Amino acid sequence: MGREREAQKPQQQVSYTVEQLVAVNPYNPDILPDLENYVNEQVSSQTYSLDANLCLLRLYQFEPERMNTQIVARILIKALMAMPAPDFSLCLFLIPERVQMEEQFKTLIVLSHYLETGRFRHFWDEAAKHRHIVEAVPGFEQAIQAYAIHVLSLTYQKVPRPVLAEVINIKGLSLDKFLEHQVTNCGWILEGDQGSGQLIVLPRNEFNHPELKKNAADSIPLEHITRIFPILG
Repeated sequence: MGREREAQKPQQQVSYTVEQLVAVNPYNPDILPDLENYVNEQVSSQTYSLDANLCLLRLYQFEPERMNTQIVARILIKALMAMPAPDFSLCLFLIPERVQMEEQFKTLIVLSHYLETGRFRHFWDEAAKHRHIVEAVPGFEQAIQAYAIHVLSLTYQKVPRPVLAEVINIKGLSLDKFLEHQVTNCGWILEGDQGSGQLIVLPRNEFNHPELKKNAADSIPLEHITRIFPILG
């Protein structure tokens, strides 16, 4: 859970978690330092709290002179890592346009666009040019790889090895180890020997095997499907 902040009350001392501070008094600028520290804790502990981060961005709107752009960038990177959830757009809406025009934020907006449109090769190329931005948050690469696999699983039953390698940005021996892990822990199946002709059989689900769908009302909304194409761009 979140870090605790101590507050004095008459004749007693009470501890509050960051989540409680947000719930009880979300528009109190006094909690701004706590929320900034909490962003850094989310980075170091690889945890995530969208509500706390949105609260901080709203406070920055009321206290623009106190805005810490490094903290804002970390919030946006954590939001990218939460895809396919729409967290990045929710956060960006609360960031002033003048701030969005700074170079690091323009980069993150471009990366978000590539992910939303499934252009993973472009994403990895762009991310490689700006490692100093994205590598500030541990787990970023793994989170995006998980999202890329999620997108593939919505569309394909079998994926050629070169396609997978490009989408998750892993090749060679590293890809062999990754596939071994997925076969052991995630139910993947490999068809054919190692090489460009190898096929990866993804686990069956109601999206890549529509006959498994139990209820049409549970189908994925059309707008969520249309935004993931083209996968390779």
